[in-house]
Amino acid sequence: MTRRLMPVPRAVARPMADAPVRRHLLLAGGSALVLAALAATRPALAQPAFDHAHAAWTALLKKHVVAQRGGQASQVRYGNFAADRAALKAYLDALSAVPEATFAAWSKPQRMAFLINAYNAFTVELILTKYPKLESIKDLGSVFQSPWKPKWVPLLGTKVSLDDIEHEMLRKRGAYDDPRVHFAVNCASIGCPALREEAFVPDRLEAQLDEQALRFMSDRSRNRFNAQRGRLEVSKIFDWFGEDFRLGHRGIASLPAFAAKYADQLADAPAEREKVRGAQVDVAFLDYDWKLNDAR
Repeated sequence: MTRRLMPVPRAVARPMADAPVRRHLLLAGGSALVLAALAATRPALAQPAFDHAHAAWTALLKKHVVAQRGGQASQVRYGNFAADRAALKAYLDALSAVPEATFAAWSKPQRMAFLINAYNAFTVELILTKYPKLESIKDLGSVFQSPWKPKWVPLLGTKVSLDDIEHEMLRKRGAYDDPRVHFAVNCASIGCPALREEAFVPDRLEAQLDEQALRFMSDRSRNRFNAQRGRLEVSKIFDWFGEDFRLGHRGIASLPAFAAKYADQLADAPAEREKVRGAQVDVAFLDYDWKLNDAR
């Protein structure tokens, strides 16, 4: 009897034919798993660290700020600043890229220097939006809104105003409580304390703020003892923000007590200096000059 060979069913033959394909898929899948595992253990690419030296801002300030009377005042070459708009924008973008959580983890001097520089740099940018067709920063406002109110500044993950930076961040009670901030932020006006010719930096912040205060208090056009009237005549800043000079910073709890530290800068005659130093003087506030601090 002849035995007939039965054909092998396709269902039985298929595993043999598909074996190379399966083996390829298994190997590919295994490689993918290995690569995924390696990727999981590899640290994520870190964002560039923020430059707390603010070197880009210092470079711009050194080029375009003109110190006057030994730094008591300054003017700004806004026309030249406009030619460096790309460099300014790059610095502003670096400020805007800092997340709120990163900012919160910084040291107090790092945060304060960051906010002061941000205020000053974005103020320059605001001036450049209309320059040279303005005589004062107030020309950028309106009857209904000051130029410091609009929330156009991208900072810490949101849009804030210049007023927010100054009053809600720098002057916020319990944050810094340092009246010297008023000698550091610059409102692009002649009456304002000088725009410093370098950025504020954390490791020198105390010395920089002290120097800004000394420079401003030495400027007799804005702060002085009037011997003829027997009174202290000081910038309107001390009227607007007088409460900041009563917070007890460095043990000073009044405007006369603050002025007493600068008796030698405010008066000439020994008797007048002693009067200022004794904090027993009447105080008057001078008019504020809002003209643009432009070095045309």
